[in-house]
Order: sequence, then structure tokens, then C-alpha cells
Amino acid sequence: MNYNHPARNDSTMTIAVVCAFIFVVFSFLWLYFFQSDLLAAFQHVLSAGQTSYNHTVGAVIITLVLWLLQMGVCSVLKLKRYAYALTFFPSMLLLAVLTSAGQDTGFSIRFGVWLWLFPLLLLGWYVLVRIVRNVQNMWQRIPTGLFSRCSWANMMQMVLMIIGVAVISNTNAVFHFRMHAESALNEGDYNEALRVGSRSHETDGNLMMLRMYALSRQGLLGERLFYYPLVPSSEIMLPTDSTVLMVRYPVDSLYRYLGAKPKQSMKPMDYLAAIVRSHQASPAAADYILCGYLLDKDIDAFAREVGRYYPINSDSLPRHYREALVLYNHRRSNPVITYNDAVLDVDYNDLQKLEASCQNDTERKGKVMESYANSYWYFFDYVSQ
Repeated sequence: MNYNHPARNDSTMTIAVVCAFIFVVFSFLWLYFFQSDLLAAFQHVLSAGQTSYNHTVGAVIITLVLWLLQMGVCSVLKLKRYAYALTFFPSMLLLAVLTSAGQDTGFSIRFGVWLWLFPLLLLGWYVLVRIVRNVQNMWQRIPTGLFSRCSWANMMQMVLMIIGVAVISNTNAVFHFRMHAESALNEGDYNEALRVGSRSHETDGNLMMLRMYALSRQGLLGERLFYYPLVPSSEIMLPTDSTVLMVRYPVDSLYRYLGAKPKQSMKPMDYLAAIVRSHQASPAAADYILCGYLLDKDIDAFAREVGRYYPINSDSLPRHYREALVLYNHRRSNPVITYNDAVLDVDYNDLQKLEASCQNDTERKGKVMESYANSYWYFFDYVSQ
């Protein structure tokens, strides 16, 4: 008698469970921990700010929908054994497209690329599926246990698709720092807005703008600005033109905080000067003006203006302003103001001795960075575009 059970031999249940587990866990973790702020920004843009994205609910719903899509594909194609993992390809591709949103001059999903790439990839996948279906009957007696060669082949396919999602999706670290910082600003959590990406040396004008705003909200702009990687230009301090922008945080809130919304596109320093002339500037605008001069490395203008907003020889003068004045007095033979700070003067002299002891520029920059990376002095001499 023949005791073979074709149905049992043809089963891919073990492979199906393993692949489904890998997909569901990866999709949820990918959406919840790494792409949640990007999806929140994307939904905000698509809905014109009318709806908000819940990280947990969004990750669960998207994962469930993609899983249901895979089960539908599986029921139609009936791929087995070595080819079962291929049924996850459309779901993986949609996951990649959904998390590929990014920004050039604005925030958008890259539909221009996907209009031809998406159907092309699906066509290639379908051709492969047709070929596989013609040969899969040859695999009838191949074992499909958890540690079988067939299972490992399917898991390898899942890994390759996961890598594909990571390659296609937006994984730019600075972009994700920005999206998370904006989420924190919307919640009024300025500490979190400053924490995200604080250990990274990467930045751009948009992230710098957000950090400046968070620092200003805490009254620390002149005290801690140069603790962060910066772009040496005042022209990206504010979203006054298309150079820098906010995706989720309302720009009007920032302008109300500074004093008034600009009526036309203008450079940040011109905007700040305009609201000062019209007596619309808030107290916070003063630090933006002074830090703008420091970012432009215009210590002469800074020295002329700082006395308008702060008593020069007061303990209330923020750290970076004191550092800038010490630098100014050491670099100018006829300073417009004379400033002395016993502690900082000693520190600056030590800096000069350290620089003099180094034999080349690379060594000099490295040693100065070790001891003075958070100072305006390091920014002034060693940070460039």
C-alpha cells in the first residue's frame, strides 16, 4: 500500500509562517520606529494639515493591509516551496514606495520615478513568477521543514527584499532628524527637538533652523548654539524663502514668536532688521540678529550691535557672545568696544598656544576640536561651507 500523503508533501505551511512572521515584524518595526515621523509629515502634507498620523495605529494598519495583499497574491498565484517568498514582493515594493517620500524644494513622494519604475518592477516580478510556476512541479518531494534548504532559500529572498526596501526608502539621517524635531516642536517638547541627532556631525540648513528655534524657546540661543553642527550662514536661520522650510510645524507660529510675518520673500537678516525698524520685533528677535552676525562671522557688526540688546559687562551676557567679544578684542587693533573676561581670556590664550604647538592644519584642527568644539572660536576659524 502507498502511505505517501501528497497533500502533506506539497505543504508550505512552515515556510508560510516563517515568511509571514519576518514580514510582519519587519514592516511594523520599520514603520513604527524608523519611518513614523516621515509618514506623519507625508500625511500632514496630503491632508493639508487636516489630519494627524498615529504612529502605532498607522504601523498596524499599513502592515495589516500589506499582509492581506500578500495573502491575496498567494491565493491567486499558488507559489510553493522555493518560490513562496515571491508572493511578498508586491507588498514589499509598496512599503518601499510609501516610505520613499523626501524633499527637494518641497515635501513629496517621488511619483515621477515611480510612474515608470513601479510597473516595470512588477512586470519583471510577474515574468519571474510565470517561469517559476512552470517548474515548481519539479519540487514536489523537496522537504519544507523549518531548517530545510527550501526554508533557507525563502528566508534569503525575504532578506533581499528587506534590503531592497531599505535602499529604496528614505534613510537620510538628517531628514529623519528634521522630521522628528518638527514632531517634538508640535508637542512643545523643545528638549526632544534638540536631543534628536545631537550626537551626529551631520546637519543642513533646515535642521539648523529648527534647533535655533528650539534653543530660542528655551532662552539658550546665545548660550548653546555652537554646541551643534552648523551651516555658517545667516541666510538659512528662518524659512523666509524656498531655501529652508518647515513641513509640519506652522511657520506662522515662528513668525508670531519673533514679531511679525514677512509680506514677501526676503533674507532672514533683512526680515529681522525690518521688524526692528517697525517696532514689531519681540525680545527673541535680538538673539536671532546677534547670532546671525556670528553665523556670518561678522564680528565687527556683532560688536557694534550687541550693546543695544545686552549690558556688555553683565553676567547675563550669554556665553557665545562673550566668546565672540574676546575673539573680537584679540583680532582688532582698534575695537569699537573693549571687553575683558578673565576666564575666557585665559582660555583663548591657551587656544592660541595649542594652535602654535601643532605642525599642520589637520593636526591643529583635530586638537582644537577636542577641547573647543563647542565654542564660537572653533566655529569662526574651522567651520566653513
